[in-house]
Parts: sequence; C-alpha cells; structure tokens
Amino acid sequence: MIIALAFTIQTHSYHHSRFFNSSSWISGNIYNASEGITAYFSLRKENESLVEENERLRFLLLNKKPNVSSQIDSAQLIYTVTSSKVIKNSYASPRNYITINKGEKDGVTQDMGVISSKGVLGIIENTSNGFATVQSILNEQSSINAKLLHTNNFGSLIWNGEDYNTVQLVDIPRLVSLVIGDTIVTGGMSSIFPENIPIGTIKKFDLNDSKSFWRIEVGLFNDMTNIKNVYVIENKNKQEILELEAKVE
Repeated sequence: MIIALAFTIQTHSYHHSRFFNSSSWISGNIYNASEGITAYFSLRKENESLVEENERLRFLLLNKKPNVSSQIDSAQLIYTVTSSKVIKNSYASPRNYITINKGEKDGVTQDMGVISSKGVLGIIENTSNGFATVQSILNEQSSINAKLLHTNNFGSLIWNGEDYNTVQLVDIPRLVSLVIGDTIVTGGMSSIFPENIPIGTIKKFDLNDSKSFWRIEVGLFNDMTNIKNVYVIENKNKQEILELEAKVE
C-alpha cells in the first residue's frame, strides 16, 4: 500500500501537490512550535542582554550634558552604572534591606545609589566580595534629598514605616504651591544620586505640627514587593565633594 501510494503521488500532479502542501503545513507547524519552545528557554539570556543594554543607555543618559552632542569624553565621566539582580528583598519591617548579587569585586562600595528602571530604591550600606546590602527607601533610617519636579523646591524623603507603597517628603515650606499628582524626583543636593531620578507622585498633603512646612505623601513608582533588576550608580566626584565639605565643616 505504501509503494502504491508513492507511485500515485509521483505520477499524478494533483496528489503530488496535495502531499507536499500537507507536508509543508505539518513541518511548518512543527518548526513554529519548536521555535516557540526555543524562544521560551532563551528568555533568560534575552533578558540579561536587555539589562546590559539598559545599563549602557543609563550610563550615557546620566553623563550626557544638556544641549551637548551624544559623544561622551571618558575624562569627563561623572557617573558609572553597574547592573545587578536582587536576591533578597524585605518591605514589611521598620528597617528594610535589599540584597544584590554584585559586590566589591564588581566595584560596588558603600554609599552608592541604587535604582530600578522606574526609580530610586535605596543606598548601598554593606558590601562583601560578591554581594551588597542596600538600605531600602522603605527604611525608617533612610533620608534622601528629593524635590518637586516642576518647582525645584527640595526637602528630605523619609519613611514612616506604615505603607510600603508610600513615603513622605518633608521640609517643603508652606508657601510652595502643591498639586496632587505632581512628580517627585531626586534633588541632586547629595553626592549619591544624580538629579531628576524618578521617585513617585504626590498622593496627598497637609501641614506639619508647626504649620510651617508641608507633610507630603508620595506614592512610589516602584512596586517595592516585586524588584528584580537594579542599577548601582557611582558618582566619580563624590570623594572630592566630601573632602571639600569636610573642610567647610
């Protein structure tokens, strides 16, 4: 029967075309399924490639000066960017920490800033050869210089230990006009974070006990319960700035 079928397919053009059309359909679906499986198992490698590309792009963005061409002179670099992965994250205690898989051998040291693709996460506190712990923005001891994006009025970003989606911006004078939904970013008044890194938006505000400053509730851009890929930022001028400030003090 197989031999007869083979002769029929070879000698009749209709049967010949139908056979090869069916074969193409079957093989096409097999290849498509195979490609889908291969693509699925390649997601990890593809994701790592995207993180590396984002690292390069953030490096260029942080070091690019306004109204200047995209060419960057290595001698004028201000910030370096190192990508890393989160291996542990807490967000439900008064003093939360994030552990990442980069450490001293990767150039990560104390007091470097840590961000995600959505915004600020915290500051490197302790390091080992291959790992580092980050004092999370959700830590009662955390204090980060932050400002209103549209007015440039700056204050201190703290956390009251209550809601892991919300932090507080304090020390903004009551004369400053506030609007629900305004964006809060880093203020650039420290040697840790570059200016204008996103943090969140104003959810609500009221006056503090002295009625002199606003107490602003800031909804975070980051989902602090789901953090995977992060970027460690080093300010190459930090040591020089700190030494100069020490002389003033």
